[in-house]
Amino acid sequence: MISKEVIEKIFDAVRIEDVVSDFVSLKRRGVNMIGLCPFHKEKTPSFYVSPAKNIYKCFGCGKGGNSVDFVMEHEKFTYPEALRYLAKKYHIEIEEQEQTAEEIASMNERESLFHLTAFAHAFFQEQLHQTDEGRSIGLSYLNERSIRADIIQKFQLGYSPEIWDAFTKKALANGYKKEFLEKTGLSIFKDDKAYDRFRGRIMFPIHGISGRVVGFGGRIMDKEKSPAKYVNSPESDIYHKSNLLYGLYLARTEISRKNICYLTEGYMDVISMHQAGIENVVASSGTSLTTEQIKLIKRFTPNITILYDGDAAGIKASFRGIDMILEEGMNVRIVLFPDGHDPDSFARERTGDEVKHFLDENARDFITFKADLLLKDTHNDPIALSQVVGAIINSISLIPNQITRELYVRQCADMMKMEEATVMNQLNQYRRKQYQEKRKREQQQIPPEDNSWQTIVSKPTTVQPLTPIVDKDKDLKERELVRLLVLYGSQEMKCMVENEQQRPEEVSILVTDYILNVLENEQMPYENRPFIDQFENSSYKQIVQFFSEGRKIGQIPTYDSLKNHPEKAIRELVIDLISNPYSVSDGWENKRIFTKTEAEQLNFACEHALLCFQSNLVGKKLQQIEQQLLQLDSSDEQKQNLFLDQYLFFTDIKKRIAEFLNRTEMVD
Repeated sequence: MISKEVIEKIFDAVRIEDVVSDFVSLKRRGVNMIGLCPFHKEKTPSFYVSPAKNIYKCFGCGKGGNSVDFVMEHEKFTYPEALRYLAKKYHIEIEEQEQTAEEIASMNERESLFHLTAFAHAFFQEQLHQTDEGRSIGLSYLNERSIRADIIQKFQLGYSPEIWDAFTKKALANGYKKEFLEKTGLSIFKDDKAYDRFRGRIMFPIHGISGRVVGFGGRIMDKEKSPAKYVNSPESDIYHKSNLLYGLYLARTEISRKNICYLTEGYMDVISMHQAGIENVVASSGTSLTTEQIKLIKRFTPNITILYDGDAAGIKASFRGIDMILEEGMNVRIVLFPDGHDPDSFARERTGDEVKHFLDENARDFITFKADLLLKDTHNDPIALSQVVGAIINSISLIPNQITRELYVRQCADMMKMEEATVMNQLNQYRRKQYQEKRKREQQQIPPEDNSWQTIVSKPTTVQPLTPIVDKDKDLKERELVRLLVLYGSQEMKCMVENEQQRPEEVSILVTDYILNVLENEQMPYENRPFIDQFENSSYKQIVQFFSEGRKIGQIPTYDSLKNHPEKAIRELVIDLISNPYSVSDGWENKRIFTKTEAEQLNFACEHALLCFQSNLVGKKLQQIEQQLLQLDSSDEQKQNLFLDQYLFFTDIKKRIAEFLNRTEMVD
């Protein structure tokens, strides 16, 4: 048990910002600090730390508390475990009363695994430094690799002896249960015999982000006895390799301070880089990169540089992992070491300054690196070249930030000597496909509603349905306006306006004039940009600009002229817009049921499309205000009130648009 006096001493010593910054990259914002919440997935920070109040609070998921609460929630510690962790961090000595047999028995299984792993950790270190076998084999090997004594101590390296069951016997003799030895994978039991999994290996302890040892990696010394150069702990309740990065516990502070993380493959890569003075480095330990590992790095920095040896096949195999990094919105660069070198060998043969200079000078943007690497294999083969272009554009399409995507599109078009519009069109196709696949996955996870009790009666309508508009896909709302311009831009439509006597009067107006009068002359409240500048899809915006420029000189484009446009991307897009696989069946007319065509109800179609477009902009504005409120210092009441007023204002606009859209959609 921990005494009350010691607990008070711990609470007096801890600083919430110190504790949280071990796990989350924090930035100062006024009197508070802010970062990405470690307890739920988010892209915009809503996690606040108040040094003055010594508390944390996430306005996204609602979690909050003090330093002990944070450690308990993040590391899944019990209250005493969290106190011990903080006491160790602040060098506070804990004098505990001796535990009773009942208290020991009540220790949960997970904690038992941690205790056993800590025991193994101490055993392996002792074997390396205090036994003849450990010094003659283990230390000799590390010395041959030029690993300094302080680095061996820093990474707490160890050695497992050649004897079949040396560790297992020691653990059983110290009261550790066979079932826990099996669950941690430290021992293997077969035919009433026990074997040490890691016998005859240099031991690399793997730490969780809080510093506790959760597993091990072992490097074989006698290659003739085992084909596996490295063996890792199996999955257990405390060791999940997809959620861990080797060296992150030691690197996290430096990653945050330098605002960049170097990613390598192996244990020795990390160790040699540390010895060269480069400490913001981690390793995936030879496994394929996972989303969880990427998010671990993202907690501390959005910038990642991947270090590769010259193996082209291995690099290509890792492209999927890099695409996952791009998808998380991170900035990826690549460093390729000279032939015959990996990060380990390169760092051991050079000074720290030379290694740092090499990394700075040779870090390349991933997209251009990927293009150069893949283009070498095309040999001017058009089919192979088109596949390379597709692979590069697909990687660009995964980047969440629109500005970054467009910059890469320009770069890609220049590298491939292609029209920028062609690249953008292909990119948009990829993004649409990705969105559709995401929606399909989401729908598969949601059980359909049981509508078996309903009787669905189909009846003919006098209004031909418009092209469907999906609320969650902004491209479709922009697309609908562009489609109407392309199909009917030079046609006249009837609309109601007020005459000089302020009475409604029906007049004829070109569809182009009707749509562009709104897009060019109206704008969002509190903004100085007309609607025409708020198109996010660059291809659609380009076509709208064609109509705007044509209107100024009295030559409004037609879909006939556009579908023959010199730019292939424009042609393909226009053809896609005007193509419709559906038509009204002649059967309705045979039954003397006549439907109106879209061309006969242009007023409705254009008004509906403009309102949907504006509703989407208002929705984005509301999201923006929500984020501004989350990021705002809670003490700034004046700005809070300003943003709340804007939020209510735009909520009212969205409600009125929705009401009008509901009325228009009920027209028969």
